[in-house]
Amino acid sequence: MNFSSKLLENAVNELARLPGIGRKTALRLALHLLNRPAGEVELFTRSIMEMRQEIKRCKVCNNISDGETCEICSSPKRDHGTVCVVQDTRDVMAIENTGQFSGIYHVLGGVISPMEGVSPEELNFTPLIEKSLSGGLKEVILALPTTVEGDTTGFYIFRKLENSGVVLSVIARGIAIGDDIEYTDEITLGRSILNRTPYHSQGSR
Repeated sequence: MNFSSKLLENAVNELARLPGIGRKTALRLALHLLNRPAGEVELFTRSIMEMRQEIKRCKVCNNISDGETCEICSSPKRDHGTVCVVQDTRDVMAIENTGQFSGIYHVLGGVISPMEGVSPEELNFTPLIEKSLSGGLKEVILALPTTVEGDTTGFYIFRKLENSGVVLSVIARGIAIGDDIEYTDEITLGRSILNRTPYHSQGSR
């Protein structure tokens, strides 16, 4: 791809680093920004910088937040004894969109994956385990990807919590094997939450 401007090429190269953005799409986005009013582009870039610099992780659930505690964890209307364990923030958004869950969340920040060098020590397990063992929870719902890595992560949590007295459940298998939570349609995901089953009946899950 030949460019008449090094500045344009640099912008395209950076945009092409974004997931799902190829160089042709990156060029289209760069040219779009170039043709927009300067004030509009400044607002766009400022919002990105503010997000990067000021966004926080909720001290309770590890979800992204504007403050020390996210709106979900700080809400008195939520059931704080029921925690839904998810891989990342995108899964929180997907489940919230169903309107079928009234508890709070625990964001692991990934799943166990020996092939990719992701061990339990690198994920956010400790607060969940400590809260469960201290009697602060009544149910932990596993809403993890239906993959080998997701199953491995679920089994790890099961082994840590099996003697805690906390009810451990898993969302129903309405989600296809190998699917990520974020890509599941709202109706299917909502039913999977409502029809969750005890973990022990899922075999290795």
